[in-house]
Amino acid sequence: MLLRPGPKLSGMKRDVVERRLLEVHERLVRARQELAVAEEQLDFFLETAEETRIRALVSETPLADRDWQDAQRHAEVMMRARDTASARVVELERAQDELLGKLVV
Repeated sequence: MLLRPGPKLSGMKRDVVERRLLEVHERLVRARQELAVAEEQLDFFLETAEETRIRALVSETPLADRDWQDAQRHAEVMMRARDTASARVVELERAQDELLGKLVV
């Protein structure tokens, strides 16, 4: 994405944009960390769901099938949490790009 220079900022407005940029950057760092954790947890839940699915197929018991369904639900919840974290990162990156675009002179 090319950043186009915006109108020249006054000193005070530039300070506000720089402060906002710092805040967005800090939030972006935290959001990326949360995304990394969510991806690790998702991998774990997907692995667990696959293992319980195989156990349910082999044992053919209602309890094993219920365990698999529970594990699958946990994986789906974690998938939504990962997607939410990913969307937050994209949103913050977009906000950061907009603020950087305002600083370009």
